[in-house]
Amino acid sequence: GKGVRTAYITNRGLADVLSIGRQARKELYNLQPEKPPPLIPPELCLEVDSRLSADGKPLATLDEAGLRQLCRQVEALAPRAVAINLLFSFIDDTEEKRIESALQQSGTDTLFISRSSDVLPEYREYERGITTTLNAYVGPLMQGYLQRLEQKIPGSRLAVMQSSGGTASAHQAGRYPVQLLLSGPAGGLKGAQYVAEKSGFDRLLTFDMGGTSTDVSIIDRDIGFTTEAHIGDYPVAVPMVDMHTIGAGGGSIASVDAGGLLLVGPESAGADPGPACYRKGGTVAAVTDANVVLGRLLPDAFLGGQMRLDKSRSEAAVDDIASALNMDRFEAANGIIDVVNDHMVRALRVMSVQRGENPKDYTLVSFGGAGGLHVCALADALQMQRALVPVNAGVLSALGMLAAEPSRERSITLQQVLTESDEKVIAEHYQQLRRTAEQELIEIAGGSDMQVEHSADLRYVGQSYTLNLPWSRPDALAQAFHRLHEAQYGHRMDIAVELVNLRVRLLGEKPVFDLPEWQPTEEARAGVASVYGFDQPVSVYIRNALQVDECIDGPALV
Repeated sequence: GKGVRTAYITNRGLADVLSIGRQARKELYNLQPEKPPPLIPPELCLEVDSRLSADGKPLATLDEAGLRQLCRQVEALAPRAVAINLLFSFIDDTEEKRIESALQQSGTDTLFISRSSDVLPEYREYERGITTTLNAYVGPLMQGYLQRLEQKIPGSRLAVMQSSGGTASAHQAGRYPVQLLLSGPAGGLKGAQYVAEKSGFDRLLTFDMGGTSTDVSIIDRDIGFTTEAHIGDYPVAVPMVDMHTIGAGGGSIASVDAGGLLLVGPESAGADPGPACYRKGGTVAAVTDANVVLGRLLPDAFLGGQMRLDKSRSEAAVDDIASALNMDRFEAANGIIDVVNDHMVRALRVMSVQRGENPKDYTLVSFGGAGGLHVCALADALQMQRALVPVNAGVLSALGMLAAEPSRERSITLQQVLTESDEKVIAEHYQQLRRTAEQELIEIAGGSDMQVEHSADLRYVGQSYTLNLPWSRPDALAQAFHRLHEAQYGHRMDIAVELVNLRVRLLGEKPVFDLPEWQPTEEARAGVASVYGFDQPVSVYIRNALQVDECIDGPALV
């Protein structure tokens, strides 16, 4: 809600599209739902007399008088950004370009302008409009941040992580800030992929467990992407890493509802005041407090010994839960861990079992500050045989950004029955998309060799949602779609396959980056600890002291 004042320009009669959306209701049975304020206020939504038919034929063209009137309206409203979203502009972008040029020539040269035919030239006017508007809404702010950062590091090349797992130049990132919304989680996935490849694994289930939330994803040799992601209530249809997020983290608060049921999350204690053991004023039990009570977190070893946890405060907080549940302290703490683990197991099943994948075929990779505390229990629950905890798990998103190659994605809607498509026309579209992406990627990749990936979004005629597949000849592509649809949904249909979108992804050379050879730094064995659930004291090991290929016969705390 902290973007700039933005005007929205669309066709006559369509100013309310962003407010109406898909008419989906969050609370189906609430007769008096609270209506959120519109992203763009009605007074900033402008309409123009321009219209294309669904096959791209001009039905009404904006004349010069209409352009001048529009420029006067924009000048009077004094926005910092403008989003232009005309019907079927992905077929013919002439009118959007005319409006952009007129606004630029009218003296508003400081105006940040987003065209839907540039940001997202795909069908679905609502999703295209929201994505274009969000791009304009945060554009001037992001441009300002990146320009100031570049000025502070003269002589250096600034690369910015994108939601798709690749990097962009600061100029491109500032022009398309909507591409950056999931840059942090994307960095984590890239880091997980990089470390796992070094260890010889390429099929991964990942979970990034921080203080407030857990991000779950699947990597089957390559990172998966989606164009159906949401940021808050808004659909953002640009390519993003495919992940599922739940409100489960180290700071997730435990409570007991009116029926006596133990709940964990989604409310979080955050970093301030944080869990009770942080001694910052928190008094309610969080997942971290439960781990402290159970002996899984050692008060003197937190943050490498730089921060001492107060076990007595964790015990007091968990005692409140235990009292409400009429059980002892350790049973209550163990219950908190069981509940939060169940949340994460269900999320991992969403990304694997519900997509026809068997978790046993994958390696579970945990990262984020709290991931290592839960990885073994999750692997057991999913009957997985391997788990990987990277050395740099707490900062894996940063590591992933160092390992990421430059990339650029471009797409266009070309809606037609696959068997009736003209391969020559499709090849021309791919060439145009590639040229555009190359011009944008060259800013950061220079003259290096670029890897090109062509793909297409397909569906059965009459469906709303698509599946993405690498491009090949139409007959082979149709068969591949049938197989993928059956693998994901359990059935195939005797219906024509429709081509919806063409996509091009360009990748520059991977950066010269490698992790140093592992060198143990100290004595590995660090005594024993008492951990709930084990009759005998548990051995404690220092991670930085473990040898390569060292085998530990558990139970153990690392």
